[in-house]
Amino acid sequence: MKPTYCFCAVLLLWLFGGRAEAHPHVWVTFHSEVLYAADGTMTGVRHTWTFDDMFSAYALQGISHAQKGHYTREELASLAQTNVDSLKEYAYFTYARTDGKKLKFADPVDYWLEYKNSALTLHFTLPLKTAASAKAMQIEVYDPTIFVDFEFAKDKPVSLSGAPQCVLTYNLPHQPTAAEQARLSQLDAVPLDASSTYGETFANKIQVKCP
Repeated sequence: MKPTYCFCAVLLLWLFGGRAEAHPHVWVTFHSEVLYAADGTMTGVRHTWTFDDMFSAYALQGISHAQKGHYTREELASLAQTNVDSLKEYAYFTYARTDGKKLKFADPVDYWLEYKNSALTLHFTLPLKTAASAKAMQIEVYDPTIFVDFEFAKDKPVSLSGAPQCVLTYNLPHQPTAAEQARLSQLDAVPLDASSTYGETFANKIQVKCP
């Protein structure tokens, strides 16, 4: 079994060790903040992704730390770098469009990891390559390969920064039908790649409408 995506080398261990049985294999609970400038243009998205505790435990193997059960931001810096480097191939699982046009993100900035309550949380900001001006924006967060499952945080899942007059809404992915669940169960044998559009079926959607 070969993974189509790798947050870090630990996923190889996860898969070849026989601990993954069916897609998805990693679960992420996330909060997203849509960023706007004073002139009303959208400038980027700030993400906070909390990984499931089992993946967090595997990811931390081999990470040196001074205090048992505690990891500083500095001790996790190399792992944070590995995360954002590997995310680039998959467009950081973040897709934005306006007026039917796809927007392009630059490389992430202000990225770091924290460890709390047995879980790793990745913080990072995705700036747009060019600030976008439009009355309606849609942002989707999903893994095209469905290797990673993304779920909105229950407490304040999305927010706006710098756009007080805009209206923010979000939509959860639909529950898989019986046919979709059957296909998901087959993905380990016939995995999807990053060019697949099937993962969009289960996208988390954020909409921003401005006057």
